[in-house]
Amino acid sequence: MNESSRNRITLHVDMDSFYSAVEVSKRPELKGLPVVVGSDPKGGSGRGVVSTCSYEARGLGIHSGMAISKAYRLCPDAVYLPVNMKLYKEVSENIMALMRIFADRFQQVSVDEAYLDVGNFIDDYDSAALLARKIKDEIFRKHGLTCSVGVAPNKIIAKIASDFNKPDGLVVIRPEEVEGFLFPLPVSKIPGIGKKTRPILEEMGIETVEQLATIDVQLLIARFGRSGIVMHQLANGIDRREVREREEVKSISTEDTFDEDIFDPATIQNAFAALSEKVYGSLMRKRFRFRTVTIKVRFEDFRTYSRAKTLQAASNEKEAIIRNALGLMEEFMGKGRFRLLGVGVTRLEKIDERQTLLNDFL
Repeated sequence: MNESSRNRITLHVDMDSFYSAVEVSKRPELKGLPVVVGSDPKGGSGRGVVSTCSYEARGLGIHSGMAISKAYRLCPDAVYLPVNMKLYKEVSENIMALMRIFADRFQQVSVDEAYLDVGNFIDDYDSAALLARKIKDEIFRKHGLTCSVGVAPNKIIAKIASDFNKPDGLVVIRPEEVEGFLFPLPVSKIPGIGKKTRPILEEMGIETVEQLATIDVQLLIARFGRSGIVMHQLANGIDRREVREREEVKSISTEDTFDEDIFDPATIQNAFAALSEKVYGSLMRKRFRFRTVTIKVRFEDFRTYSRAKTLQAASNEKEAIIRNALGLMEEFMGKGRFRLLGVGVTRLEKIDERQTLLNDFL
């Protein structure tokens, strides 16, 4: 690990089972019960997925991303709740504002996790651990929610550490402890090494972080290209990324998984109109124009495609989203039944706040 990394102290704060925990905090009668937040299971015939679930539900084998129908089969008596994103974002904003007070530099990476760089005013790990405990206590006191915190020399180690002792965990990894902490772990603990990469590594005889860290990097480059270099560095605890504010919004999109597969043109047109309305509403709230319209299409057999069209000039018109989405959809019409449709806009431009939008007069 290079010297500059040794002088940095980074915290990764990860809220525990955030959506379900927020629901329980608002409805204390749910405490101790298996709570599943996601699509309506519809008695086991639902088509969506689990967004998150309480640790009681996880103990029954349910996990995020699982088909809601499978979750229902595992535990039909669980409490199934719809996603209330407005509530979660409101709670998240308050928690992030609280954490920001404790950081030199702050980076929110999702609705329920953030990095804090505290190295400018804290130069030892005992003090950093006390700060992490203070953050945990304040979040619990004000919101009744627990979080897990990793304290480490850089972002990758802090993130792995925050997941090491969930829920309500606090793990501190000092520079001299990095190798001893990382090397015994399975390679899947490194973010980004998932279902596709792990089998390839296993074919190469790599199952632990130590094996990944000590293998000839040229062998990794031969299989993964530049990604092989990154994996090798992360396995050795090297991460030079700085904590920084999240970049500007790059895209806005939404999608819908249908209870029953659709195929007739009228239903498809109505679906795109509804999806475009949601995207347009978000555009107006965040005050963006767009240059590119995208669609996502998933057939009943799970074949999935995306298409995009870039306009000659930036627009903020809802009709432009609907018109171009339907135009992109023509390629797929009559080729099967659709399980999911999605609409998005990219290449966003911030609207000058001094401008008055036409829709303000309507």
